[in-house]
Amino acid sequence: MSSSLMSNYGRIDITFERGEGPYLYTAEGERYLDFVSGIGVTSLGHSHPALIAAVNEQAEKLWHVSNLYNITPQEELADRLCATSFADRALFCNSGAEAVEACLKLARIYHDTTGNPDRWKVVTFRNAFHGRTLATIAAAGQPKHLKGFEPEVRGFEHVDFGDLDGARAAIDVETAAILVEPVQGEGGIHIASNGFMQGLRALCDEHGILLILDEVQCGMGRTGTMWGYEESGITPDIMAVAKALGGGFPIGACLATEQVSAAFSPGTHGSTFGGNPLATAVANAVMEEMQAPGFLEHVEKMGALLMQRIEGMLGNKRVFESVRGKGLMIGVQCVPPALEVMAELRKQGLLTVIAEGNALRLLPPLNIGEAEIDEACAAFERAIEGLET
Repeated sequence: MSSSLMSNYGRIDITFERGEGPYLYTAEGERYLDFVSGIGVTSLGHSHPALIAAVNEQAEKLWHVSNLYNITPQEELADRLCATSFADRALFCNSGAEAVEACLKLARIYHDTTGNPDRWKVVTFRNAFHGRTLATIAAAGQPKHLKGFEPEVRGFEHVDFGDLDGARAAIDVETAAILVEPVQGEGGIHIASNGFMQGLRALCDEHGILLILDEVQCGMGRTGTMWGYEESGITPDIMAVAKALGGGFPIGACLATEQVSAAFSPGTHGSTFGGNPLATAVANAVMEEMQAPGFLEHVEKMGALLMQRIEGMLGNKRVFESVRGKGLMIGVQCVPPALEVMAELRKQGLLTVIAEGNALRLLPPLNIGEAEIDEACAAFERAIEGLET
């Protein structure tokens, strides 16, 4: 590791030189099956030809211009996102945290412009993860992320995930919105029930507040539908999107209805790099691949297969206690420390990532095939043997 880097990451001592499809390769030629996908980012795998073509084509024309001007691929991407979701308008930024920040700002200014400036607080849920900015760590409320960054940003009321009565009790005359992940990713792959999501929508409607969804990790096809909220039969007012949107190129988006988005008038919010030509050209290529016939059905099928195969390995439960997930967003509850399980799987050539609650996350590329799932499960079986001896 370079001595010039800050020490805020506990890096694993591996350096990858190149990637191809679901695989990463070191300079020494070691191959790893990547079920991390840059933590849900490279959802079409590495070096996808359509993304390479999009980067090269746009890079030869124009990398960046300010949002002072019209940007054609940005307009095309906004149309694609709105056509596939509840939204009428899109605003672009560079990351998931920035997308959530934009959502929070939009909720506040919406109430200000509609005659309710005293509405500024947001109900959020424990075990959540919304980013690493001062506001987003306060929104999630996890002590380990807040330590050293006190005093925390005010305005967030935390209740237990899935507790509809708790959410109802947390709403008062100063509440502006409810913020929730349909599937908690960093929190250990915990899925909001349809009833809970429908209940939150009803609470927002009853109290005249906004429903904000954080789909930074669970959106963009990860759960087997384009958006995580779809199965619940509800729609939000505002939604944060990022990670897989650029297939590895940094980009995020805040999506909203026409009525709510109108509160962002010129000068109220912006981003120097947000939605520049290069980023949006790549994201358009990602969207085109994900909207191809059969793509989402494939995610659902491969997710079901992977879940079934892992369930068959639970056995005596000395290594894995349970498995849960939706589509290709899967959490495996570990018995030994998840870090030890992750390390053993890495020895077997499979890359995974941990989550809260001693869980292991599996986030393979969404175009993963049966052969790669067989390979991953074989690595799991070898790892189980190593951990049980």
